[in-house]
Amino acid sequence: MLRTPMLGRNHAKSSGFSVLAKQAWGALRSHQLRPERLCSQVPCAQRSRNNALHPLWKGPASKPGGSRQSPINIRWRDSVYDPGLHPLRVSYDAAACRYAWNTGYLFQVEFDDAIEGAGISGGPLENHYRLKQFHFHWGAVNEWGSEHTVEDHVYPAELHLVHWNAVKYPNYKEAVMGENGLAVIGVFLKLGSHHEALQTLVDILPEIKHKDARVAMGPFEPSCLLPTCRDYWTYPGSLTTPPLTESVTWIIQKKPIEVAANQLAAFRTLLFTALGEEEKTMVNNYRPLQSLMNRKLRASFQATEGSTRS
Repeated sequence: MLRTPMLGRNHAKSSGFSVLAKQAWGALRSHQLRPERLCSQVPCAQRSRNNALHPLWKGPASKPGGSRQSPINIRWRDSVYDPGLHPLRVSYDAAACRYAWNTGYLFQVEFDDAIEGAGISGGPLENHYRLKQFHFHWGAVNEWGSEHTVEDHVYPAELHLVHWNAVKYPNYKEAVMGENGLAVIGVFLKLGSHHEALQTLVDILPEIKHKDARVAMGPFEPSCLLPTCRDYWTYPGSLTTPPLTESVTWIIQKKPIEVAANQLAAFRTLLFTALGEEEKTMVNNYRPLQSLMNRKLRASFQATEGSTRS
């Protein structure tokens, strides 16, 4: 894999994340609140997770007033099996991978989304959606970090692969603001064995330690980050970062992928801050849970209570 480190702000105009969210974000300031004690019990983990919220979610930006906000807690009793949900068709182009960068809130891998045919279709989707980027959310410790939860269980991290509706909209920017504009695949990460494909990303993290740093990447096939089991939940929701638009069809994979503890620890070496600023560790970059309200949570698989979490 070829990579060339770059540092600067001149690339921001090319990124959907920056163009759409820069004003809403303002100057990000991070802090890390350590829980008084660590606890494997669900209520304790949830309380500690909430206490460690990023400052972004303690201001007006966290309350857009919508009726289909994300993330949510996935509950067995809320989930309805839909036999009409077919497998998701995934076809990515490894050569479309362009660069990875530190957005100041998370690290993100960008793709050339002008390539027709590369992306996802099928499942709950009526159109073809092109891959724009993928990114991760994680916590300060392994007891929390994911945005979505399953039966109140919190995973240490979550991967989001963001796609836009290339049939209905001319570009990503318009799709973000439009109905059925985006489709996001969510993948939980859990501690376990070493993940070889993830290591490719871990190896470049030192080069994007600071906010706005980016590094060119060679070919990378993102489907290697998907679990072997393709069972999923789906529901209508929103982006979990500003502008929080309710344009997302969420496709949450039932099974997590395993990553080694040292791989996840490498995420926590990144900084929210730019070179020359007071260093703030990049952790707890997840949004609080939102109410399901009257939305339908559909499952592509039949399940019984207690079988929906791994």
